[in-house]
Amino acid sequence: MIKTIIKWKASMVRRFSPFYLFTFLPFYFFTFLPLNVNAQIGTWRNYLSYADVQQIRAAGSNDLFVLASNALYQYNKADQSIRTFDKASGLSDTYITHICWSQQAKRLIAVYQNSNIDLLDLNGNVTNISDLYTKAIIGDKTVSSIRMDGIYAYLICGFGIVKVNMQRAEIADTYRPTHPEYPTSLPDEDNSDYDQYIELVKTLKPGGPKYNYFANMKFHNGVLYTVGGGFYQLGNYLRPGTVQVLNGSDWTIYQDDFKPAFATSYQDVTSIAVDPRNDSRVLVASCLGILEFENGVYKNNYTAGNNQYFASAAGNGDPNYVRTDGAIFDSQGNFYCLNSGAANPIIRWNADGTWEGIKSDQLMESTGKSMYVMRSAFFDSNGRLWFTNAHRFSPYICCYDPSTNQVVKYSSMSNQDGINFVTYAAQCGCEDKEGNIWIGTDMGPVYLDQERIADNTLGVIQYKVPRNDGTNYADYLLANININCIVVDGAGRKWFGTDENGAYLISADNNTQVQHFTTDNSKLLSNRIESIAVNPATGEVFFGTDKGLCSYVSDATETNTEMTTDNVWAYPNPVTPEYAGLITIVGLSYNADVKILAANGALIAEGKSNGGSFTWDGCDQKGRRVASGIYMVATAKNNGEKGTVCKIAIIR
Repeated sequence: MIKTIIKWKASMVRRFSPFYLFTFLPFYFFTFLPLNVNAQIGTWRNYLSYADVQQIRAAGSNDLFVLASNALYQYNKADQSIRTFDKASGLSDTYITHICWSQQAKRLIAVYQNSNIDLLDLNGNVTNISDLYTKAIIGDKTVSSIRMDGIYAYLICGFGIVKVNMQRAEIADTYRPTHPEYPTSLPDEDNSDYDQYIELVKTLKPGGPKYNYFANMKFHNGVLYTVGGGFYQLGNYLRPGTVQVLNGSDWTIYQDDFKPAFATSYQDVTSIAVDPRNDSRVLVASCLGILEFENGVYKNNYTAGNNQYFASAAGNGDPNYVRTDGAIFDSQGNFYCLNSGAANPIIRWNADGTWEGIKSDQLMESTGKSMYVMRSAFFDSNGRLWFTNAHRFSPYICCYDPSTNQVVKYSSMSNQDGINFVTYAAQCGCEDKEGNIWIGTDMGPVYLDQERIADNTLGVIQYKVPRNDGTNYADYLLANININCIVVDGAGRKWFGTDENGAYLISADNNTQVQHFTTDNSKLLSNRIESIAVNPATGEVFFGTDKGLCSYVSDATETNTEMTTDNVWAYPNPVTPEYAGLITIVGLSYNADVKILAANGALIAEGKSNGGSFTWDGCDQKGRRVASGIYMVATAKNNGEKGTVCKIAIIR
């Protein structure tokens, strides 16, 4: 079923003391828009792969449970329906390694990589058994296989055997090899369902991407473009080459069954760029050079074997080791990439088709080659190209200005007390709404304000956060936390993805920790975040983790310069009796004034926009739920200029 929202046509209003004077229309116009672009704030979603079928278990006469790419789905042969299961929809964890069905208990057991256990019935009800996961045990708790005997599942672990009562949902016993009752005769692991149903399962389409690899992501015209990564930055040199594109709920997997020019295989794709003049043309960087795709089909590879500007980073000149990263287009359609361990640290493919190698002594090592781990390229609002070098011996922040052809390298890092500190990796970067440059390091985030950008001798500093507890003490922002990725949302807030501490959301003024998501307190798939991307139109925040892709619908969207009848609207609309979440108004200007008024003009609620969004809990200023009726949303810019009115229908 396709859900809908109602977009109420708005009328322009005139300024009046103290806020506005309204002329109410006797009737309303409705436009229906799909709801799938506006999920409720606070909603989590998983985008998991189901491509690699690992285990199949028949449950009764009609149902199959399928473990694929370490994710789970259920197929009903009678009505041909498919139901996927994940952490966002009720499972307790992610990355399942084994499943088995008990016909007597009418339950499926699913064991995770970390030894957590879930039981599922045919209706999708989940019961968690966390004892094995949480209990401190001497020896290896990893489950290598499951043997089913009636209502009992026997988990074969490194330290011994765990007996699970599937009916009572509890661990009945544990046995080490020295235990006098150690089971010496167990049923064999039953894999007959795999052979019986594999051809049927191959025809099923549960959706999702092909791979759970998302090391680099970016939005372009509302579409999420992703690559799998690998290469030096992940300590994994052999991830399969992959480009996966999410448009709404539809995935497009770019061609991956090819061998690039002057390469033995297609692997380790590090970054991606979409041509601003032609969305169908996509370039990606890899350890094989630059690969070009047209409409998702491989077109060409530009590398040391066929392009004079690229060079191998290997001592023997192996053309399979051309370390490119930082793929990016400027606004004029010129393409840039970084070539580590080579003669040309920056390579530009101009919009007119010509190539250039950009040299700079600042970017060269004593070996005569460019720095070895250049990555995370982005343009700032002044057209300067920033990037980092993540090598432990030379963790630099670099800035190339195309207008002057000059490079500045920032190597000095200190805190606001003037004390220098040592970092071993400058891994990522972005520009905030105020023009400051933020860099993620293994020692936490650091930044350059406008003064420090102008005078590179001042170096890079940490941000000090006052405790505001009556003392003069302060702490450095996320000090000693390894930052893998940074992105700024529509409200100017910063999302930091970490190597093992989940994701942080920090306020625009840097003084408040708004959110800290981990696997323990949220539906986040893993505490290792490899990449983050924010959908500017919806505020949905995507987290690429080492266990796959998930997202969180945040409360901030990009701002509009002008608030018009076409871009300011509310959802859900109408608000139906069963809805208990927040009502969201989108399309607002930065720091806009927002007032919710009853039909008689009485003020119900008010506040400021968060980026381009404002949320209302459906209550009046005393916290009481408002009655059924039509409510007016009046907006104004923060400079007092007139705004737009939209309407919300509430049905109790």
